[in-house]
Amino acid sequence: MRERICACFRNAPRRALRSDHDLDRTAPPPAAATGLRPAAVLVPIVLHPEPTVLLTRRDDRLPEHPGQISFPGGSVEPGDRDPVDTALREAAEEIALAREAIEIVGHLDPYVTVTGYRIDPVVGLVRPPLTLVPDPAEVAAILEVPLDFVLNPRNRQVASGVRHGVRRQFYAIPYKDHYIWGATAHMLVNLAEVLGAAGERELAR
Repeated sequence: MRERICACFRNAPRRALRSDHDLDRTAPPPAAATGLRPAAVLVPIVLHPEPTVLLTRRDDRLPEHPGQISFPGGSVEPGDRDPVDTALREAAEEIALAREAIEIVGHLDPYVTVTGYRIDPVVGLVRPPLTLVPDPAEVAAILEVPLDFVLNPRNRQVASGVRHGVRRQFYAIPYKDHYIWGATAHMLVNLAEVLGAAGERELAR
């Protein structure tokens, strides 16, 4: 399993800038996006016999994206060496996922949000067992979604909503009683693209 995932990332195509506007054909592309706050998230794939993707539900009291399903992550801080350092630091702070338990295998495409962030998604492999502790100030819950569920295109949909009077379309991946949408869902779609159609069949076995 590890070798298959690593091979997919070694052969991944050149990275392109993605954004919340990707499904809105009338919006300009984000190629010239400037003045954005740099951020990074960790996309942890847990190597159970049936692999999972580790996610969090943000606390309802947070000022930005309250209650949403997300990856561990946050803004780049002055002491961070690079996006990988940011992602690892945030994972340790938010859910006590130790750096030494994570093997970084690659990156997904950078992502621009309408809230003004440029996110670098860092993909890491994690070997169980895990002893995770959510930071009560930021994380309401920790959840794992089967990787084969994420890879199956039948489990994703295109939804829409209104923000500042403008209707936007976005990816959504409902899972049990959780609703994964927006940037997180888009990154999961990107993950499925990187692993590829052939990889989907192998990884889902």
